[in-house]
Amino acid sequence: MPESTTNSSPAPLSAAFTPAHLKFLNAKLEKLSPEKILEWAMISLPGLIQTTAFGPTGLVILDMINRIHIDQQAAANVHPTPASSSASEDEEDDEATSEQKRFQKSGYNTRRHPVPLIFIDTLYHFQETLGLAQRVQDHYNIPLKVYKPLNAESTADFEREYGQNLWETDDVSYDYLVKVEPGRRAYQELGAQAVISGRRRSQKGDRAKLEILEVEKGTGLLKLNPLATWSFQQVWTYLRAYQVPFNALLDQGYRSIGDWHSTKPTSNLEDERSGRWEGKQKTECGLHVDYFKMRAEFQATQKKKQALLEAQQAAAQQQQQGQQPQAVDVC
Repeated sequence: MPESTTNSSPAPLSAAFTPAHLKFLNAKLEKLSPEKILEWAMISLPGLIQTTAFGPTGLVILDMINRIHIDQQAAANVHPTPASSSASEDEEDDEATSEQKRFQKSGYNTRRHPVPLIFIDTLYHFQETLGLAQRVQDHYNIPLKVYKPLNAESTADFEREYGQNLWETDDVSYDYLVKVEPGRRAYQELGAQAVISGRRRSQKGDRAKLEILEVEKGTGLLKLNPLATWSFQQVWTYLRAYQVPFNALLDQGYRSIGDWHSTKPTSNLEDERSGRWEGKQKTECGLHVDYFKMRAEFQATQKKKQALLEAQQAAAQQQQQGQQPQAVDVC
């Protein structure tokens, strides 16, 4: 049974944030632009990573991080002013030099992208999404860290183990196997303590009351939502203004893009995620819900399946031996 190793995780960064402190920070962050929120996070939050499926908001965040990084590189390479400056200027120079050294020490003066970028490849993404992932890597020169379902490199591998259309027969197990477990494995391997997400309040559902900085229930992982206050139109305007690569499906009526089997174009401008999981009482895929609760549900489902399989095997064996099969309660 796929499991993420969690025992060796470092103490959660969120332990340093009391509810009162978190409330205070969110009140301050609400007044900042997304760029300033990201700049603060890149300096203040160790173990910071970004997860993305290359949706519009995630692409805006990626571009903002890249621009901040370029500005920080430029600042780190500025030479101090001559020694003949006034005392106040000398103090400013000392502060600037100190700031430069801090960025240099943290690695911001190098060419590498400062925030690790994670892509959860569910094996069921649109081809347009996979093509965009490559274009983004080329455009920003970013090494993308790809995580797939455990022991599955292809759709055939996954379906050989779990069968076809698992999202229809057991969507809890599907979400856990293709999204939650790979995501948790990525956080563990990369030592993530804070994760940047592309969620926004205007996406409604469980996201309507989203805070900019929050603590994930169960794991204590910090979640940063720098564009929480933005609308879809603001995101779209940014993509166009800065010529950010985006998914070609957006021009075909898609607004929120996930796996091909659970995503459709939508004309509902009031609810951009209405094209996801049509006909289901579902608004999240599992990446932003209680991890331990979802793992427990997955394990319970697997136990029931195993019990049913054993019962069926026992019944078949009894029939082969000419015996009357006994009823087995697997509930």
